[in-house]
Amino acid sequence: MVALRGKDIDAFLARPDPGRPIILLYGPDAGLVRERADALIASAVDDPNDPFSLVRLDGDELSAEPSRLVDEAMTIPMFGGRRAIRVRAGARSFASGVDTLADSALKDCRVVIEAGELRPESPLRKACERAKTAVAIACYADDARQLAGLIDAELRVSNLSIAADARAVLTSLLGGDRQASRNELRKLALYAHGAREVTLDDVMAVVADASELKVDPIVDGAFAGKPGLVESEFAKAMIAGTYPGVIISAAQRQAAWLHKSALAVADGTPVSTLLESGYPRLHFSRKSAVEIALRNFSAARLAGIIEQLATAALDMRKQAALASPIAQRTLLSIAANAKRRG
Repeated sequence: MVALRGKDIDAFLARPDPGRPIILLYGPDAGLVRERADALIASAVDDPNDPFSLVRLDGDELSAEPSRLVDEAMTIPMFGGRRAIRVRAGARSFASGVDTLADSALKDCRVVIEAGELRPESPLRKACERAKTAVAIACYADDARQLAGLIDAELRVSNLSIAADARAVLTSLLGGDRQASRNELRKLALYAHGAREVTLDDVMAVVADASELKVDPIVDGAFAGKPGLVESEFAKAMIAGTYPGVIISAAQRQAAWLHKSALAVADGTPVSTLLESGYPRLHFSRKSAVEIALRNFSAARLAGIIEQLATAALDMRKQAALASPIAQRTLLSIAANAKRRG
C-alpha cells in the first residue's frame, strides 16, 4: 500500500517518482489539494496551456465510461512531448478505470486526480493505494509547525520578519485552506511593504478584518443567544471557505473580552464605557449584540465558556476532518446556554 505521510510527501512532490505516474490528492484542505496538483501538472508538461499537453476530465463523467481514462492516458501526442491528465473526482466512482490504467505502461504521461475527503474504504482511494504505479497523498489542514513555515516563507519573499505577538494572532487566523492562507499572507506582505517587520497592528488591519466580515455575526449570535442566526451565518461562512478554526479563535477572543468586561461591570464600570473602549474598537453595528451578551453571562459562566472553546479548538486540531461540526456544535451550545442567562 502506498499512502505517503509527512516528509515522504515533500520528497515525492519535490521529485515525483516516474514509476508512479498516477497520483491521487485528497483531503479536506481543498486549497492544498489544488496547490499540489498545480505543481505536479506544471512539472509534468512543457506547456500547461497547450490543450494537446494537458487534458482535463470530470470524474462523474468518467464514471459512465471509465475506459476513457485509459484511452486518454495512452494517447500519443501528434507533435510529441510530455502529457498530463487532470481529473476532478466527484461523487461517482471511476475506480475501475484507475485499476486498468495501473496495469498499463504509461510513457511521458502523468495522471493527477483531485478529490475531497475520502474514507479508507473509498474505491478510488483503495485503487490508488494498492496499485504499484500509483500513490495517494492526503491533504489536511496545516498544523502550527506548517503554518509557521508558510508564514516565514511568504514573508521572506518580501524581506519581512514578524513580531512574536503578531505571529501568534496570525497563526490563529490562518489554516484550513492552504491557498486562502497564502492569499492572506501575500495581502499582508503587500500592506507592510517598505517596513522591516510585520506588527500586530498590521495583522489586525489586514487579516483580522477580512476574517471578521464573515465571523462577527456568528460569534455575536452565539453570545446573544440566537442559535438560528448562528446556524445560518455559519453555513454561509463554510460556503465562503472560512476555516472553522478562525471562527472558534474569534469566539475565544470575544469570550476573553466579555469575561474581563463582566468583571469590570461587577466592580461598577458602566457597560457604555466598556463598549466605547478597548482595541480593536468595537464596530457600532456590534454594540447591541455585545450588550446583550454582557447581560446574558456572568464572569463565572464566561470562564466555563472559555474552557469549552479551548477544548473545541484542541479537538479540531486532533480531528481536522470534523472541524466544522465541532465548531458549529460548540457555538450552538453557547447560544443555547445564553438563553437561560444568569
